[in-house]
Amino acid sequence: MSTEALLDAREVTVRFGGLTAVDAVSARFMPGELVGIIGPNGAGKTTFFNAISGVTRPTSGALSVQGRELGGKGPHRFAAHGLARTFQTPRVFGDMPVRDNIAFGLKFAGRRRRKYLLWGEEASVPWVLRTPDSILALIGLSAQADLPAAAITPSQQRLLEIGMALGTRPRMLLLDEVAAGLTENEVEEMARLIRRLRDELDLTVVWIEHAVTTLLRHVERVIVLHQGKKIADGTPREVVRNAEVIEAYLGDEMNEAEEGAAA
Repeated sequence: MSTEALLDAREVTVRFGGLTAVDAVSARFMPGELVGIIGPNGAGKTTFFNAISGVTRPTSGALSVQGRELGGKGPHRFAAHGLARTFQTPRVFGDMPVRDNIAFGLKFAGRRRRKYLLWGEEASVPWVLRTPDSILALIGLSAQADLPAAAITPSQQRLLEIGMALGTRPRMLLLDEVAAGLTENEVEEMARLIRRLRDELDLTVVWIEHAVTTLLRHVERVIVLHQGKKIADGTPREVVRNAEVIEAYLGDEMNEAEEGAAA
């Protein structure tokens, strides 16, 4: 594994008027990592995601992607450097067929500079990310390809948004509560897909989730935010035994999570 961080956030702070939503949070994300971000409601998780993906401009701090400073740049600049993200509420083009939603992401990737004219000659692009149909097969939506995106289920729309993000050929995938509203079985299937995407596509994946027990079974490192501050950063086993984390979660949820982390 490379020793250079894919994304390095240093003392990132986001304030909205007198409210400090993210308070001097530092985090380094290495190539190939699968990292979870957890924290109680209002902990600053999504605001931190917005800051490290260019959606929200940090009030202070620094952000670099593979050594290139991008702090204060727009989300399109982060995307052009290989970061893709999803949102708590899926953002798909409801009137367009599912296949065309994926094609939109691929067109964005096609606007980047490339060494070669043909995608087939891009050694760094996995074959599974070359066409809309190959991406739909990867995320399990081939049967829905011709349906309007608005006609598929909410859980399928979450998968579609992941597919659109994959169409931009990212190095790093930021997933914001992709299991929200899913059944217990769907949450587990989503977690397995996330792990498979990391393993098969060699992605760095950072995943915010309220389904803490499921997340801890699948990630390798966990960052815990509370009241805008980072209070823990370690393996799932370390985090669930951290006194400050237990206090933030009032104990009960961490007891259940510890059983999951130990499984």
